[in-house]
Amino acid sequence: MEIHVRVLGPVEVRDAGGRPIAVGSRRRRELLGRLVAAGGRPVPLEVLVDDLWEDHPHTAAGTVRTFVGELRRALEPDRRPRTRSQVIETVGTGYALRIPRARVDAHRFEDTLRAVRDEHSREAVGPLTDALSWWAGEPYTDLDASPWLTQERARLAELHRQAVELRAGAVLDLGRGASLVPELEAFAAAHPWRESSWVLLAHALYQADRQVDALASLRAARARLLDRYGLESADSLDHLERDILRHAPHLRPSPRDEDRLRLLTRTEATGTYTRLRSMSAVARAAAVTGGANLVLAQEQRAAAVAEAERTGDPLLTARVITAYDVPTIWTRVDDPGRSEALVATTRRTLDRLGPEAPPALRARLLATVGLEHRGSRDRWAADAATEAERLARDLQDPGVLALALNARFVQSFQRPGRTGERHAIGAELIELSVRHELPTFEVLGHLVEIQVQAARGDTEAAERHVVAAERLATVHEAPVVHVLAAAFRTMQLAARSSDPAEVAHAYRAVATELAGAGMPGVEAGFLPLALLSVRIRHGRPAPTTPDLDWGPHRLWVRPLLDHARGDLAAARQAAATLPAPAADHLYDALWAVNAHTAVLLGDDALAARARAALDPLRGEIAGGVTAMITFGPIDDILATLDEHLDAR
Repeated sequence: MEIHVRVLGPVEVRDAGGRPIAVGSRRRRELLGRLVAAGGRPVPLEVLVDDLWEDHPHTAAGTVRTFVGELRRALEPDRRPRTRSQVIETVGTGYALRIPRARVDAHRFEDTLRAVRDEHSREAVGPLTDALSWWAGEPYTDLDASPWLTQERARLAELHRQAVELRAGAVLDLGRGASLVPELEAFAAAHPWRESSWVLLAHALYQADRQVDALASLRAARARLLDRYGLESADSLDHLERDILRHAPHLRPSPRDEDRLRLLTRTEATGTYTRLRSMSAVARAAAVTGGANLVLAQEQRAAAVAEAERTGDPLLTARVITAYDVPTIWTRVDDPGRSEALVATTRRTLDRLGPEAPPALRARLLATVGLEHRGSRDRWAADAATEAERLARDLQDPGVLALALNARFVQSFQRPGRTGERHAIGAELIELSVRHELPTFEVLGHLVEIQVQAARGDTEAAERHVVAAERLATVHEAPVVHVLAAAFRTMQLAARSSDPAEVAHAYRAVATELAGAGMPGVEAGFLPLALLSVRIRHGRPAPTTPDLDWGPHRLWVRPLLDHARGDLAAARQAAATLPAPAADHLYDALWAVNAHTAVLLGDDALAARARAALDPLRGEIAGGVTAMITFGPIDDILATLDEHLDAR
């Protein structure tokens, strides 16, 4: 039986028709992966034991032999008993995988890269485009971290980066660099220490008739390499800058013959999958760094998804959508229109794929719906998150499960009083991520726990998760975490300080950091709402300075603003038409504002609505689930409402 092994993503074995072949548990897949990593060389039994167990039991050698026997039966079902295996050969005391290199995606990728390094661009673009399309995620993504695997992943990741750069250089040699700009912008942002990435980006910008941007990119790269990494100016940056300034002819070659024109047509046709999926995957890497990169990543993802759907290929569209699995900690989207369009595309793609869609892909698509459709009480989005989790658990796929848990976290805000559920999600995300080396989702787990413990008023527990999240963020370059940590500590300052001016100053500093964090959904209206929380807790009127942009919160604070300006009639009229806040992170904070408005204006109907809305949240801190602002204990707010209503 002809078999093909894939490790550029989850470890999978398929037959010649593309049908999956079950090879058993994670340990058996790890053994197969270890033999793949050996590249056909024999691996001694004692090495396999050491690599598969950190502290191996005395039965480990026998267990490895059992695993080998089971793998042989799975991969050679027609082999007669006691005949020699043609797939896993016994060599001395060890074993060697004897599958042709062309049938192992990692070997085929490495061989392709080696073969085209010295080829002319005409011959290199097509093979590299195909080779990059074989990547379905981090190599061996379904295996736990271990020393041999960490080393092999790093080696393959470096080869992938080299292939991306080699292909980009080949496309630039053909004069087609303009199409590479979005991909290379994200690639350079994700790998800022690689001088070659900035050279390629600047060259592509130049071919896109953006000479000013190309020069600015080179100068910014030079400063970044010096300031952040202590690297002096690279010759390649200087040479390209001089060539751009003098419009060197070699920077913009033109097609010379019909053969090259035909090659370009073929390259564009065969490169669609790789280019679009790479755009989304590289956007994922850039998004983690936050700031302008996050905004760029979201724009690039949207463009890639839209273009993928236009191809009419639902499987391509699905894979482009799911290549971007960036954790989400906030329930207000940064761009509602973009999220709505993505949800619509995802639902259409699910319909077109139908029930025969690969379960892991379907789970990721359903999780995308749960993640992107936020702040509403639409049951279909919550059901999508639940179904994604069920599929992920059936598949025992840690990456898919982490994404599904994130979706369920987002959808948990549809009903108040689900802090306990979010605590369970946060704890599982941390445990799952530690076990399977998913650092971005480990950070997410800690951020979820910070919100949970802040809502419960357990400052010490929240602080422990803040420290853990910041430690991970420093290692994995996620600066957004530090901004959120600063907001949490300002919230704690607000809870204990008797000086409102001190707290207001601290919140303004947080708002400045948020402005550059690339999270409009968090930033919008944050500062004035935070200042309002301070004023309410200190018995002061709402801030009415004209420089404050209340953003999406203006509707709920308008009665207090009118009251602060002395227009009682306008305040009561505005209070009479207040809608219920959205089902998101600010639900209880805005109901706390409504409760204050009701008492201040003597509005019994609004007071009764606020009491009913906040009652399921007894024992928590109003606004605490944001881990950014506090309106005080909900029990105190409810007591004030009860006192007001009883007095009427």
